[in-house]
Amino acid sequence: MNDLSSLAARLRALAPSCGPVRLVAVDGHAGSGKSTFASRLAAALGGAPVLRLDDLATHTSFFTWTDRLREQVLDPLSHGERARYAPYDWNARTFGPARSLDPAPVVLIEGVGAGRRALRPCLARLLWMDLPADESWARGRHRDGPALSAFWDAWTAAETEHFSADPSRPHADALVRQLPVGYACEEGPRPAAAGSRTVSRAGLRIKY
Repeated sequence: MNDLSSLAARLRALAPSCGPVRLVAVDGHAGSGKSTFASRLAAALGGAPVLRLDDLATHTSFFTWTDRLREQVLDPLSHGERARYAPYDWNARTFGPARSLDPAPVVLIEGVGAGRRALRPCLARLLWMDLPADESWARGRHRDGPALSAFWDAWTAAETEHFSADPSRPHADALVRQLPVGYACEEGPRPAAAGSRTVSRAGLRIKY
């Protein structure tokens, strides 16, 4: 397959999960490639909105954004209304001007913890970027350079604590692995009791 169109078609065909919206989470360790994959998937979906969880986290609150996400984004979307949220400016260390998020047929939520327990009832699909933590973090540290070494030390400790208490991978509908060219998308470990919310029994290899 030459692009992500097949996966996009599968997502469009799902039943809505949050009002009229099919909410699709892209979760994984920091540095695992979530942002790039979500951007490419959004393009394959014809410009689907993407909520970046980095816009909700802060320097002092990496993972306690659930209430803000529910109030600012999920509640409006569940009523078919446009959401408005205030993104965090990591340089100014304050929240910036509000942004809008339309109740499109498919909306992507991308970031560490996107598949957390509190959000899963609202999700049509949970996609997990299947790169081990150590490899993901090494990629992230290399990308950001030594100036952010202290930040990464704090982040990895917080991420480890978060996933220890509230793991996402065991509940993933699909595992996404980046290949030298494209991605491999396989059925995830989500319990069989979850019923019809499976992505691909045979697995799906995607190239772009």
